[in-house]
Amino acid sequence: MSDLLERLSAVLESRKDADPDSSYVAKLYSKGLDTILKKIGEEATETVMAAKDGDNQKIVYETADLWFHTLVLLAHQGLKPQDVLDELDRRFGLSGLEEKAQRGE
Repeated sequence: MSDLLERLSAVLESRKDADPDSSYVAKLYSKGLDTILKKIGEEATETVMAAKDGDNQKIVYETADLWFHTLVLLAHQGLKPQDVLDELDRRFGLSGLEEKAQRGE
């Protein structure tokens, strides 16, 4: 799985310098953070709606869109999927309540 994330990350990085007319991702980057965040919000809403409909195929499809656009955000911010995986690994074995307490919430 992390191999796929690494390959996607490399493609997303390569799109940073691409002509916005040549790539959907390059166009997102050229429009800036607010456009990327808006797209993530749209995809999150579509994922919720698919789940409410109970259509597993649509849930997978919309979750893929959400994950993809989140990867675009990470790349835009100079982060890598491995940064998120490292955070998930740090949390592994902690209860959600314990992890939340460590953050002081």
